[in-house]
Amino acid sequence: MHCDVYREAASARMDGEGSPVPASALDAHLAGCPACTGWLAAAGLVTRRARLAPAPAVPDLTAAVLGALPARLPGAAAAARSRLVTTALRLLLLAVGVAQVGLATPSLVFGEGAMSAPVHMAHETGAWNLGLAVAFLACAAAPRLAAGALPFLATFTGVLTVMTVTDLGAGHVTADRATGHLLLLAGLVVTAVLAWRGRRRRAVGAGFRVLA
Repeated sequence: MHCDVYREAASARMDGEGSPVPASALDAHLAGCPACTGWLAAAGLVTRRARLAPAPAVPDLTAAVLGALPARLPGAAAAARSRLVTTALRLLLLAVGVAQVGLATPSLVFGEGAMSAPVHMAHETGAWNLGLAVAFLACAAAPRLAAGALPFLATFTGVLTVMTVTDLGAGHVTADRATGHLLLLAGLVVTAVLAWRGRRRRAVGAGFRVLA
């Protein structure tokens, strides 16, 4: 068999490929053919040098890349301000919720209502105030709930505001009692702002996803 065939088989063995010549036949040929043995040694040296050749030097571009980056990412300042405003609104709503709990406690625990209201009516008033407090506290803890709580809070606050103004004119309620409802109005405003900010944030996120 011609030496080229054995050299091809030796090269395939060196590369870990299948050999067209049985291993025993290849070994026997290499043992008796100095030319193929020398060729195999030279090929092995070339292959080793190619595999172990040092990597070419690459300039260090770390400083240049870092220098090209902006001092602050675009929109980072706006995002930080947005988070700060949201945190302030949540804390404000938390304070409103705690204050509402304070209004509800006397009526629920002691049955003390405004203007000497009957005990059951005082309990009902306390339950309403406690429900409002829970709504405010829930929205403060999870602002995504603000949009869902808004219809209830807006309806209750709107009706109560109209009735309070009417009762003030007719003398059915005192000014200090009516002033207490401003807490509810403040909670509604903060909840509405949180809901609006959440909706705007989702709209912006959806726009970015569409562009992507």
